[in-house]
Amino acid sequence: TEHQHVRYNPLRDDWVLVSAHRVKRPWQGQLEKPPPEDVPRWDPKNPLCPGATRANGEVNPKYEGTFVFPNDFPALQPDAPEPDDNDHPLFRAAPARGVCKVMCFHPWSDLTLPLMSVPEIRAVVDAWAELATELGASYPWVQIFENKGAMMGCSNPHPHCQVWASSFLPNEASLEDRSQRQHLSQHSVPMLLEYAEQEAHRKERLVVENADWLVVVPYWATWPYETLLLPRRHVCRLQDLSDSERDSLASIMQRLLIKYDNLFEVSFPYSMGWHGAPTGSYLAEDCRHWQLHAHYYPPLLRSATIRKFMVGYEMLAQAQRDLTPEQAAERLRSLPEVHYKKRAE
Repeated sequence: TEHQHVRYNPLRDDWVLVSAHRVKRPWQGQLEKPPPEDVPRWDPKNPLCPGATRANGEVNPKYEGTFVFPNDFPALQPDAPEPDDNDHPLFRAAPARGVCKVMCFHPWSDLTLPLMSVPEIRAVVDAWAELATELGASYPWVQIFENKGAMMGCSNPHPHCQVWASSFLPNEASLEDRSQRQHLSQHSVPMLLEYAEQEAHRKERLVVENADWLVVVPYWATWPYETLLLPRRHVCRLQDLSDSERDSLASIMQRLLIKYDNLFEVSFPYSMGWHGAPTGSYLAEDCRHWQLHAHYYPPLLRSATIRKFMVGYEMLAQAQRDLTPEQAAERLRSLPEVHYKKRAE
């Protein structure tokens, strides 16, 4: 807990420097603004609200649950032309096609997932699985991700996520595919299934658990309060979850996200995303080496106003963290599971 060391991340085949003593250093750097507490429930100028007009002139329906629509500013389009041929191997390009969608979790802008009910979160899980199935029928990678909070680049205060389907395997997916495939070949068990069993037994990095799922601060965590959400049984893709597993997933997500908000009593920013076996043409291949999981990457380090910056050494050498994963897990584990905004109710 006091001496620096490096830890291996088998999922990405790289290392992280752990320097727990650095969290004690004085801070006179940038302070973040806490998120606003007075977000209106409905705002006609917010393009994600029911009945609002978006940038392309389309009017949202007056939806009452989840709502999915094509991203008005997509990073991937299905009909992009082929790139020009290059005359040197150092100047390579390849085709990139796909679709980008936005999913609103709820019609109210003043809610976030930890403030939604378990049945409402379950509806989000079902919508995720439906999109993963629909887009995965033709695209090899479907990335579901949520950027929560302005600190993480969220441009509209409304509970929502994005879903990008691509004609290629992105870098992180390719890394995880290679590492998990190698682990299964060498050890005859999926890497993250074995890892979940080990963490469930050791408990020192466990945050929350139920019959079907567990959340840990991974041994190789990079971000201060990073967590990994894992199923207990072998599941390759989100759409493979049973009804009961979807219910328990909604429950454990709510519990984790309440703890996040309670840590600094603020709407906790993060980027999260699901990783599962590739789809498209991979649906006909053996993907047993894959294990479904979700990553949560929150930037806050010491308070609601002090974040962890990935700069300097992190950009030029390797990732570095300022407290041990065990310390982070213990702090998250000890937090109440009643949201701080609801304690007085």
